[in-house]
Amino acid sequence: MGPRIVEELKAALGRDRVLDSRVDRTVYAYDTTWTEVLPDVVILPLSTREVAAALRLANRERIPVVPRGASSGMSGGSVPVDGGICLSMTRMNQILEINLNDTIAVVQPGVVNMDLQDAAAAHGLFYPPDPASWNMSTIGGNVGENAGGPRCLKYGVTKDYVLGLEVVLADGQIMRTGGRTIKNVTGFDLTSLFVGSEGMLGVVTEIILKLLPRPAATGTVMGAFDRIEQACQAVNEVITSGVLPLTTEIMDGDCIAVVQRQKDYGLPEDVDAILLIDVEGWPDAVAREGEIVAAACRKAGARQVRLARDAAESDRLWAGRRAVSAALSGLGDKMGEDIAVPRSRIPEMVGRIRGIGKQYAIRIPIFGHIGDGNLHPALICDRKNPDVMARVRQAAGEIFQAAVSMGGTLSGEHGIGLAKRDFMKLALDPVAYQQMLVLKRALDPNNILNPGKVLEETDRTRPPQP
Repeated sequence: MGPRIVEELKAALGRDRVLDSRVDRTVYAYDTTWTEVLPDVVILPLSTREVAAALRLANRERIPVVPRGASSGMSGGSVPVDGGICLSMTRMNQILEINLNDTIAVVQPGVVNMDLQDAAAAHGLFYPPDPASWNMSTIGGNVGENAGGPRCLKYGVTKDYVLGLEVVLADGQIMRTGGRTIKNVTGFDLTSLFVGSEGMLGVVTEIILKLLPRPAATGTVMGAFDRIEQACQAVNEVITSGVLPLTTEIMDGDCIAVVQRQKDYGLPEDVDAILLIDVEGWPDAVAREGEIVAAACRKAGARQVRLARDAAESDRLWAGRRAVSAALSGLGDKMGEDIAVPRSRIPEMVGRIRGIGKQYAIRIPIFGHIGDGNLHPALICDRKNPDVMARVRQAAGEIFQAAVSMGGTLSGEHGIGLAKRDFMKLALDPVAYQQMLVLKRALDPNNILNPGKVLEETDRTRPPQP
């Protein structure tokens, strides 16, 4: 990118919000994956108007633009693989409105998920999607990836709470979709089209979100099992009992051991798996449902069942679960994966993952949101060892194939990005895949928005596609 383009950007945004030194650009070269590519320039817009000006310039000059939130993504989606402009949305971070009567929030994309949670709580409301990175990930990134989290079994994922969007299209046009009403079937559902599109169809600059009333009480049940298959059965017992839990989280023995070494969270270390199951509602109902959940765990063969006595004990248990991903890095380099299968196939999927680990001599701890079939196998490796990494890539590929063969999918919440792009045709109906390309070409004919991600044909190093 030539100096003329950088000067145009500085004229449009101001010199202090256009970063072109190598030191500044290095901070924006990566996410939580191992791919690092320097953008040519980083811009920090404050308004939709500035985003539109930058996109008009980029579209005119055919310059790649990669939208970026807090860089907590796990699929390489915000890595600028073709250089170009890194469009960091972190300074568009205002909660514009929380409306108690309409139970909605209007936010800019740079708002951190936890900040929205806290602001909603002050009004007696809450925002259900709760990714593990909620203390750093931004709502714009959550929208781009259609983020999930532990509460998704009961409440659903990000797409279920996005009522409307303001989006800047590739050519700089500003479009509004949806609105402030819970029901809206006027025209095509363009809002849902952009949720989960990973910045490939437009740049989201404002989001209208549905909020819910906060429940009166919450209770936590921990079940410890000698075999992970028993934990899987316990989840089925809970759900068929008539209780719809808030969360159903699983940690295998490897995960338990590594977090307990980090800090004592009160988790038993001599078991194959634990479940953390939360229920919520009025206090009397929480107490009753907690007993039903405990009974279901015992019926499935739990060695130990514990009902948290108070919020402090519940928070301690959950702190251990939320510490898993970071703590596993203490075992070595970690390739964190994300697959989802029908709940009935979870025991089989866990067995396949463990078998693949033995086959390729790779340690693969498993945790995740078992109630909605979303598992996170973590492949422990040495990324500087080519032989090890060759085995890791083969093992990951076999995990993806196993998930798809069981009627599952490549990703439950982390997205496709760069990491799983080359497996997309394995998981999608071929006609559906082609229609995704049609949409991409219609909305971004010059292929400037996050090229090289999700769909192989968006790689700018490839020859033009017909």
